[in-house]
Amino acid sequence: MSVQEPPKGSDSFTNCFFFLRLFSRMKRLPRLKAAEKQCEPPQQAEKPIDMDMDACKEARIEVGTGGNLKGRDDYVNDGWVVALRKSVKMLHFGSWEEKEAAAKEIKRLAEEDLKRRKTMAELGVIPPLVAMVGSEVVARQRLAVGALIELANGSFTNKALMVEAGILSRLPQNVTVLEETSKQEFARLLLSISALANSKFSLTSARIIPLVLSILESCSSIETKELCLSTLHNLSSVLDNAGSLIATGVVDNLIKLSSEKELSEKALATLGNLVVTLPGRKGLEHNATVPECLIEIMTWEEKPKCQELSAYVLMILAHQSSLQRQKMAKAGIVQVLLEVALLGSPLAQKRALKILQWFKDERQMRVGAHSGPQVGRILSVSPLSQRDVDEGKKLMKKIVKQSLYKNMETITRRANGAEDSSKLKALVISSSSKSLPY
Repeated sequence: MSVQEPPKGSDSFTNCFFFLRLFSRMKRLPRLKAAEKQCEPPQQAEKPIDMDMDACKEARIEVGTGGNLKGRDDYVNDGWVVALRKSVKMLHFGSWEEKEAAAKEIKRLAEEDLKRRKTMAELGVIPPLVAMVGSEVVARQRLAVGALIELANGSFTNKALMVEAGILSRLPQNVTVLEETSKQEFARLLLSISALANSKFSLTSARIIPLVLSILESCSSIETKELCLSTLHNLSSVLDNAGSLIATGVVDNLIKLSSEKELSEKALATLGNLVVTLPGRKGLEHNATVPECLIEIMTWEEKPKCQELSAYVLMILAHQSSLQRQKMAKAGIVQVLLEVALLGSPLAQKRALKILQWFKDERQMRVGAHSGPQVGRILSVSPLSQRDVDEGKKLMKKIVKQSLYKNMETITRRANGAEDSSKLKALVISSSSKSLPY
């Protein structure tokens, strides 16, 4: 490139002034080009963030919400790009102490904005963090897990990148020796990853299920148990995972936890996903506490959602299974179903009435088989059968009277409090079914 020479015959002062003007023009040239670009219509552009390292990729510069182009200088003024640049460089090339500091800073930055989390993933921070999860140093491990939890928040792509980076193989083999806080963090990370089960992404549940059950059985925190149950619910929503879940004995754990009111809803929801499969239904039928524990849950008036879920599981078990209906009848399900049909939520009432209809149809079929003339037999009525029928009628009247009393008492208590409940009880007991207008 040729440079214009100073005029001939000029003195030293003139030459100096000439070069100063030339240098000023060259210095102003980039500013003029930048000004011309700012006059152009705003559009989305891509520019690399200079990270002084080969491992860093290009980061997008997004268009602001007001329609103005938000450039790198605006982000630098915010300070987060400078911190990110330093953290990514330390995470890739720093010592262990620098990596720990970088993981802590990345977690802080990722908490604030989803776009930042996506940018960090583009800059390749996930693989080194996944590698840190496999560290034997507990403090280093927890820093990496905390950063990954924030990076996975709201980003399907980041979760998939973690699985591709081998996060499942980096998880500890024995979580029982970990502290309660560490168990909760691992449970939260597994819950985030399990959300991939309902997507097209191929997620292997064979490694997740034993780890979740191990945390579930060894932890004492209700919050940690809720996280584990939510993870199992995500996995159970895929029917192909039912066999793997049943093989690990998850049904026994779920039935046990369903009896705890704080955890019952999540446990019953998972059982509802499993009972529609053949392995899940067999697993429930072979449990010694079924159906008694589910019938007990249906009496929880303060937990209408648990009533609905328990009625759903019982409805699936009772459908086309006379053996299960016999077990339910012996456990006293009919009276509970009548109470739910009168006082339960609309959905619980619908399911209770459906099960009652099956009991009614089965009874009619059993009675109908002996009501007509039989070939080669003398038509007679057995005294024992007649006594059973009379006892059945008395039992049904008693159940209806008890349900009616409970229904009226509940309505009165809601309207006027419990002040006249004793008078109402006396009124119902002294009244007969013939005095009712229906």
